[in-house]
Amino acid sequence: MEADGGGRPLRHEPATTPVESVDRALLMLQALADAGAGGLGLAELAASLGLNKSTVHRTLAGLRFRAFATQDPVTGRYLLGPAATRLGDAFFSEENLPVLLHPALVALCAATDELVHLGVLSGSQVVYLDKVEPERPVRVWSAIGRRSPAVTTALGRALLAFRGTDRTLLAGYVRESDRPVDAEVVWTALEDARRRGYATEREENEAGISCVAVPLLRAGSPIAAVSVTAPVERMMAGRVADLYARITAELPPLLPPGLELPSIAGQA
Repeated sequence: MEADGGGRPLRHEPATTPVESVDRALLMLQALADAGAGGLGLAELAASLGLNKSTVHRTLAGLRFRAFATQDPVTGRYLLGPAATRLGDAFFSEENLPVLLHPALVALCAATDELVHLGVLSGSQVVYLDKVEPERPVRVWSAIGRRSPAVTTALGRALLAFRGTDRTLLAGYVRESDRPVDAEVVWTALEDARRRGYATEREENEAGISCVAVPLLRAGSPIAAVSVTAPVERMMAGRVADLYARITAELPPLLPPGLELPSIAGQA
């Protein structure tokens, strides 16, 4: 019998589903999710799953009862329901993100020996949800729950860049900043972030401090960002590139399923 590293027998997944009705419902949810806004007709769904229409209809009735599926009243096509889409939203909520991502922050802090932050966009500001700092005699000050203008932080710029922020939207963020901001400088920073996969700022949020940040994408949209923060004397161009390389090496294996870093053309 095969065993794991601790000598315990390995448990293999069964070749067939243990509960056929549950499996059918899950396969239907996957099919509806893949179909997107166009949805699927009853016959299409039955044919794609190799099931008869009466079986599919009964299962859909149960999914509709709990709002995991809906039916367009005009076309009759079935779509993924709000209860299904809320599952992912709840899982990746601001309350859960610090718990889900803390191990990744710890690993990145150990790899870089620098302060690491997790942040999300809230209006025109970034909110710091979590941080991990190295053991250093002199530390960079920060606090969980702190808010800063999105346009002056690497975290905020990473999020704005991959939200598709254009110049018109950016102008609104600049107006909301509580400190002087050069809109052209920020726009260039967003364009650079989209091109290379990470955002930076140098003493624009706090004197003597510089940051590099990457967005965390869910289905192509940024829901959070992770940054590495250090005194400017440790953040020369070569060091920033090295930190980004460490970020792309450390984070992806530790991200929960459904989250990823941007895929940049030409990037290994």
